[in-house]
Amino acid sequence: MNYSFRKKNKIVKYLVIHYTGMKSLNLAYNKLSNKNSNVSAHYLISRKGTIFNLLCPSYKAWHCGKSKWEKKNNLNDYSIGIELENKGHKFGYTNFTNKQYLSLKKLINFMKKNYYIIDKNIIFHSDIAP
Repeated sequence: MNYSFRKKNKIVKYLVIHYTGMKSLNLAYNKLSNKNSNVSAHYLISRKGTIFNLLCPSYKAWHCGKSKWEKKNNLNDYSIGIELENKGHKFGYTNFTNKQYLSLKKLINFMKKNYYIIDKNIIFHSDIAP
């Protein structure tokens, strides 16, 4: 299984933004939603701006790995993971699209409102697990 249950005392406090680093959207989608992989995310945003809800935020996705931010370890316990489709440096990194940025902005605003996430707690994977 590529996710687990959040403990009742673990409150979502962070949004962690990643990019997929895979050759295609289909490969990324399949890996992030495959229960036999060791990785998952709550949301995936395609280059066209389509938002895929892969996992309910009430569950703990495995997107951060060994991570630390401020005084918190294991950010999976406290965060919602958002993946942006991008091939990454290994397969030909390209700039994110305007449609991705617009969808990301909408999703962030929704998450801020519904989970009371403050701006300083919107972070990137490179911030927490360099």
